[in-house]
Amino acid sequence: MQKHEMIDHARQIMRDNDRGTYTVPTQGLYPFQWNWDSALSALGFSQFDEARAWTEIDTLLAHQWDDGMVPHIIFHKPDDGYFPGPEIWGTNRPVPTTGITQPPVAGFAVARIHDRARDKALADRQARAMIPKIHAWHQWFYRARDPKGSGLVALLHPWESGRDNSVDWDDAFTRVPTEGVIPFTRRDTTHANPAHRPTDEQYKRYIWLVQKFRSLNWDNSKLHDASPFQVIDPGFNAILIRSCRDLADLAARLGMDQIAQESRDMADRGIAAMETLWNEDLGQYLCLDRITGKQIQSASIGGILAVFAPIPQDRAAAIGRRIATLAESCEYLVPSHDPTAPEFEGLRYWRGPVWLIVNFMIANGLEAAGEMQMVNRIMADCLRLIEEGGFAEYYDPITGEACGGGRFTWTAAMVIEILSSHELIA
Repeated sequence: MQKHEMIDHARQIMRDNDRGTYTVPTQGLYPFQWNWDSALSALGFSQFDEARAWTEIDTLLAHQWDDGMVPHIIFHKPDDGYFPGPEIWGTNRPVPTTGITQPPVAGFAVARIHDRARDKALADRQARAMIPKIHAWHQWFYRARDPKGSGLVALLHPWESGRDNSVDWDDAFTRVPTEGVIPFTRRDTTHANPAHRPTDEQYKRYIWLVQKFRSLNWDNSKLHDASPFQVIDPGFNAILIRSCRDLADLAARLGMDQIAQESRDMADRGIAAMETLWNEDLGQYLCLDRITGKQIQSASIGGILAVFAPIPQDRAAAIGRRIATLAESCEYLVPSHDPTAPEFEGLRYWRGPVWLIVNFMIANGLEAAGEMQMVNRIMADCLRLIEEGGFAEYYDPITGEACGGGRFTWTAAMVIEILSSHELIA
């Protein structure tokens, strides 16, 4: 497939999943607006329709909660093809949303779209309106998810990570009970192969946490201490740190000096605190179980995604070497879990498969660190996967088999972004 053909195909997928003011990730499997999907999809839109890119993020931020949180799903229209729907969450919003959040890539996306905008007047106007909202979200994280001021925020539900069923959560997740969970019928396994999805036992624990938080009326001043699942994810924190740093730079350019300084201070504290997650033996960062105070010995992509933040040069170089080691045991980079680990499952969601959105963020961080050989390898693997498997949700890193949903919005967006922004690949 020629470059222009691949871009045209990707644009068509994005248009097909466009609902006017927001996109759905794919038909059927995910019929609503997802938080980090939208922000990353906006990058793709910005390469051919800047106004539509700004609308995507504007729609997301329009559903921000009063305390600053931006929810992980917005249920714009009823659709019984997805579980759990708004009746399970019970957040009592004018437009129903979930009560948890997702990786805050919006700050990064807004800064990147503004940096290269052709319509400068539109970009300045939109950025000025969005910066205070995104800043409030970042402040919410450190207030609600880092109550002791460690500089690192905790996840309270695996769905917040975006890496729902990662091996990283297995041990901590055993503290989440399954007793008292309402009977439910999953919908995801009617749209995708059950072998590619989280297990029923994991789903029971997901729903237990939702029920627990709902019993506390989604009061974010109570949820952290009430949750039996409190995990510090280096990849999630890296996204927050990067968004804080990029928002600081953008705010400074627009003369929003207080936000710029506060954002920079949050980023600097986070980068310093990330050192507590470094594991010298593996040459990458690891998650930390806040309840036990111990590192989680799980060599997943979360600790590699940490390179998305402006971490020290020697750490970025070590992560480049770590990825090179992973490349010895798989055909396509970057697997979401170490293929040599006993827990690895090449087809099951976040327990092994390759995701283009994470590849893009890892490559972006490596590029900033000057690790161009690995950047080119990762980007080339992304395009090989598209050639061989189409625009799937994710892919087996050994066989390249397309998994999960098809004609996926953020996969298409990342292809557009890669082909439009990386000269060595183009």
